[in-house]
Amino acid sequence: MTRRAPRIHTVLGPVDPAHLGLCDAHDHLFLRSRALPGLELDDPAAAEADLRAFAALGGGAVAQWTPYGMGRRIPDLIALSRATGVHLIAATGLHQAAHYDPGQLHGLDPAALFTAELTGPGPLGRAGLIKVAGGYHGLDAHARRTMTAAAEAHHATGAPIAVHHELGTAAPAVLDLLCDTLGVPPRSVLLGHLNRHPDPRLHRQLAASGAYLVLDGPSRAHHATDHHLLDTLVALTEAGHGDRLLLGADTTTAPARGNPGMAYLLSGLRPRLVRELGADLADTVLRANPARALAW
Repeated sequence: MTRRAPRIHTVLGPVDPAHLGLCDAHDHLFLRSRALPGLELDDPAAAEADLRAFAALGGGAVAQWTPYGMGRRIPDLIALSRATGVHLIAATGLHQAAHYDPGQLHGLDPAALFTAELTGPGPLGRAGLIKVAGGYHGLDAHARRTMTAAAEAHHATGAPIAVHHELGTAAPAVLDLLCDTLGVPPRSVLLGHLNRHPDPRLHRQLAASGAYLVLDGPSRAHHATDHHLLDTLVALTEAGHGDRLLLGADTTTAPARGNPGMAYLLSGLRPRLVRELGADLADTVLRANPARALAW
């Protein structure tokens, strides 16, 4: 039996990882949550403007971490990818229970849902990653249920699992559950928001596990730790973990759109990364690492 080469599964179909381009590894073009009333990301024109600004700076791909039931707007993602030429990777999965209306998830079989959204039907609209979420310094029953389902879907497909960490916490508990208990390879786990908990020793431990560390920012909503971001990138690179790092803008509300937005990854952070660590490392973080992390 011939083993197929890994591909990035975009909303327009599979893409060779070598063609992914510079990648915003964690963002949202559309998002709706009962926990964020009145702040919805639901404007296709504004999303297109974001993508065009990103593409004008050389951006080639954006990983969308908006999971099931939170206003993903897959048809709009398909149209935007066609219009702008930017590869868009959509997510299946489930966020924390607080983001859903009462009864919205009643009767849902998460593992079956995740697997179905990763495998079809057809290439259009297929999800390319699984998004789940932990809690603040721990995992509740909902998190354990969704992560168990995510592991099942991963084993059925090979898709990566991207994890929201509340204020950057509980990453060791996530790896204990997903990797040690449920058998997901660390290389298939993307640990989000870790810059919001700037613990250098913990970061080195997590990177040494083989998981990817997703540093998402700067973001106006989480400005308290933004000033640690470059130091975190430099420290992890100097410790030998440059191949475990991903960057994302993580725009989650309408007021934060474009302030500074996904384009800032390339207009603001990339030049600083080049000055501190060189063009090759910047290319590793923004191009080579996401091409590996998102391929299955």
